[in-house]
Amino acid sequence: MTEDTIAAIATPPGKGGIGIVKISGSRSLNIVSKIFGTSKKGPEDCFLLESHRIVHGYIFDPEKHFVIDEVLLVPMLAPRSYTSEDVVEIQAHSGNIVMANILEEVIKAGARLAEPGEFTKRAFLNGRIDLTQAEAVADIINAKSITALKSAASQNLGNFKSTIEESRQKLIDLLSLIEVSIDFPGETDALISQSKGLDTIKDVLDTCRSAVKLYEDAHFLRDGINLVICGAPNVGKSSLMNRLVEKERSIVTSFPGTTRDLIEEPLNINGISFLISDTAGMHETDDPVEKIGIEKAEKKIEESDIILFMKEAGSQLDEKEVEAVIPDGKKLVFVINKMDLADDDSAFDLPCKFNRTPIVKISALYNQGIDILKKTIMELAVKNFEITSSVVPNLRHKIALAHAVESLESAERGFLNRADEILISIDLKNGADCLGEITGNTVKIDILDNIFKNFCIGK
Repeated sequence: MTEDTIAAIATPPGKGGIGIVKISGSRSLNIVSKIFGTSKKGPEDCFLLESHRIVHGYIFDPEKHFVIDEVLLVPMLAPRSYTSEDVVEIQAHSGNIVMANILEEVIKAGARLAEPGEFTKRAFLNGRIDLTQAEAVADIINAKSITALKSAASQNLGNFKSTIEESRQKLIDLLSLIEVSIDFPGETDALISQSKGLDTIKDVLDTCRSAVKLYEDAHFLRDGINLVICGAPNVGKSSLMNRLVEKERSIVTSFPGTTRDLIEEPLNINGISFLISDTAGMHETDDPVEKIGIEKAEKKIEESDIILFMKEAGSQLDEKEVEAVIPDGKKLVFVINKMDLADDDSAFDLPCKFNRTPIVKISALYNQGIDILKKTIMELAVKNFEITSSVVPNLRHKIALAHAVESLESAERGFLNRADEILISIDLKNGADCLGEITGNTVKIDILDNIFKNFCIGK
């Protein structure tokens, strides 16, 4: 445990039914003894309070001798707490002034203000959770959809940790046998056969490759899908944006070129999170402001996962028109708008190159075809995708897993080519260290700081 005691407001700012000030550290009970009492007479000794029992009382300003608020106090003594340290929660009425005053008294009594994510960082450093579980705490808070929440909750229970630790232990066991052979050459018989070594490496490689593929296939469950609307000016891109997000997010006029800047908005379709972008109309222009908007649109299209390419009913699609805007390999839907103005529902001819690209006919103005479009977007988003795990790795995990794969493939080649055992052991150690970075066993301090600085202060 660390020497100092930290405190922070653990609930969002603003008015509400309850606000919580959290204290963690060896001096937690000493601090609340200076400012909390069970009667209006004043502060009293809190060291005899029973752990994990709610106590009714009052928070005092001991210098001015007045009651700040009527509260509930919850002591949670080490090691049965979130941080594995003595923790005290003060549950007060929520309001900016009252919460700030309670926190001020806690700090005056001997605590210091917690850094972002420091409570969770202490839980990690004290061995209560591993690094994947710590990251899952942030993912639970930041979840954009129920699917992302389920994945984060599963990771918080340690499911991903168990898989990684099991694989890492297999490498450590294999490495131990090889190092014994290196340290005592000629004194021991061969401790491990080539086939056994290869089987162990292949087993761990399969686990790592599957996890990398799962990230590549399903990271959108955690991070969301970039959905971009593009097309020529005045085809109805902003109207479609507003229909999809179900509010007036983009300005709509009859004048071409109204949208000049990138407009983004979160969108949830059947539990899947999207970030939808309305872009400037793609066309030749000498207007410097429009040029900047078009450049932003091109960059966003390049970063996109799915593109909605809009055309007006009655117009024809030119293959070069699409190729000039859409990079090869992008998931694409042709959206034919303003069907309310079309004379008939005649077929929209596609160039041969795009004859398998889905087409959805809509009227954004009259909200026609929008549900079909949402269904098409969903089908395209999850096409050929099958969830094989309840936990989707994040980008940091994916990078560490990819590095582990590189080291283990090198170790595998070493076994096959009967390379020097020292070289094989180096590759195995590197692979084990990469997996250790995921759970925090071998993680560097700068990585830890980068992870926890993105947490809120009260967590």
